[in-house]
Amino acid sequence: MIIEELKITDDEYPQNLREIYDSPRSIYVLGNKEILNQTGIAIVGSRDATQYGKKISSQIAKELAEKGINIISGLAIGIDEYAHIGTLQQNKGKTIAVLGSGLDQLYPKENIELARRIIKSGGCIISEYPIGTKPDKKNFPQRNRIISAISQGILIVESAEKSGALITAEFGLEHGKEIFAVPGDITKKQSKGCNLLIRDGAKVVLSSQDILDEIIL
Repeated sequence: MIIEELKITDDEYPQNLREIYDSPRSIYVLGNKEILNQTGIAIVGSRDATQYGKKISSQIAKELAEKGINIISGLAIGIDEYAHIGTLQQNKGKTIAVLGSGLDQLYPKENIELARRIIKSGGCIISEYPIGTKPDKKNFPQRNRIISAISQGILIVESAEKSGALITAEFGLEHGKEIFAVPGDITKKQSKGCNLLIRDGAKVVLSSQDILDEIIL
């Protein structure tokens, strides 16, 4: 499959991404670029996810996909991975994976087959990083601003007190997005970030309906 470059002046470049102050001049796309301008919810969270977190991520992603909402995440092990998987369990579900590397450097390697499934099902994989760019830890916080920008809202399923998921939520607040969080066990480190978000005003999510009530389709 051909990797396409979308420049900020192109009609197919995501409109929501164009509106943030630090929009990338170009993004690279593998798969169905048409969904980049459709309604999407980001679902992100801990790499060190619990079975509870994986189940909730998958379930909510599937239910939102059934309503025609695209699911956006980062292809990472854990909550991100299960958000993509849940979407693909819905027959016509579409999901977008945003990478912190070039599209020829799919990361993590454990999810290369998942990336192929995303593309085959009518979803897409995108990155602001040119071909040949290897994964680097400094790229991932920047990647998270794109996850935020192209979404209509951000759901954090599990998150430690300091994490990439909370960085995504911070970008979401900066971008004027609705922030959602799943409450968790106050004794578990994977719940602390979500519980703090809720304490500070994020909308509590007990089911996908809590998100649907806030999103204009």
